[in-house]
Amino acid sequence: MDSTKAMARRILRDYGETYVHEAGIRLRDTPAPLYQLLVLCVLLSAPIRAATAVAAARELFAAGFRTPRRMAGSGWQDRVDALGRAHYRRYDESTATALGEGAQLLLDRWHGDLRALRDEAGGDPGRVRELLQELPRIGPAGADIFCREVQAVWPELRPFADARVRDAASGVGLPRAPGRLAELVPRPEFARFADGLVRVSLTRGAADRLRAV
Repeated sequence: MDSTKAMARRILRDYGETYVHEAGIRLRDTPAPLYQLLVLCVLLSAPIRAATAVAAARELFAAGFRTPRRMAGSGWQDRVDALGRAHYRRYDESTATALGEGAQLLLDRWHGDLRALRDEAGGDPGRVRELLQELPRIGPAGADIFCREVQAVWPELRPFADARVRDAASGVGLPRAPGRLAELVPRPEFARFADGLVRVSLTRGAADRLRAV
């Protein structure tokens, strides 16, 4: 096994937990888990620790806000309270508003089903990113996170590697090109690999340890 594939295996083994899994989302190509991923992306889009965003997603889901209809029908203060329980501070009120408005827009435009957004985009990753950014609080970074995670169940987006993934790959001596990165792991594992690279970039000393092996 060449050194790049060996490193990819170590990244999968030691850092390859997706944020979706950490948030307790059982990702499938069905409306509810796809929406839960969108909620997680909204939360991760704020300049806040990823662990706090994941905890906030868990609190919202525990409160029953697991579908766009339930989110749109929830009270603004109930959403604020759920975010507060996860210590999602400073952005709790604006995020509660964005979640309510985004859920209603998703219901009105795509009937609450993000697969309809994918169909409107023709499965093109660039167009998927554009359409996602029509939702409140989803900017380029949030759209990248969504595509990075959803490629596990939307294979037409694979291999999706945003700039953060590519920079992390370069930082440990792996190729930057998504196609070349995809050659290092089984295709169904690419979402885990991409998230693993992001986690490497966020973990102090991780890149140095990987390069030293």
